[in-house]
Amino acid sequence: MRAIWNGTVLAESDDTVVVEGNHYFPTAALRHDLVRPSDTHTVCPWKGTASYFSVEVDGQVNEDAVWYYPDPKPKAAMVADRVAFWKGVTVSE
Repeated sequence: MRAIWNGTVLAESDDTVVVEGNHYFPTAALRHDLVRPSDTHTVCPWKGTASYFSVEVDGQVNEDAVWYYPDPKPKAAMVADRVAFWKGVTVSE
């Protein structure tokens, strides 16, 4: 699977976990040179508190386009050390 935004691959892995229709990539698959931490946090009742990264490609920024659960609840252990994408990031094979 690949996560692509603005023609640039943000993450690539054959080891994704699908939860609620979203592919969660291993954190190690994320191109950390293209993301920066965000102050945004949201809460999912069963997964826990999500944190976000913003993506920057060729001077364009996609705020909070990557999310992850730094300390997921036990029922969401499958998303530990993984990231997912939205906000126009295309995830496909």
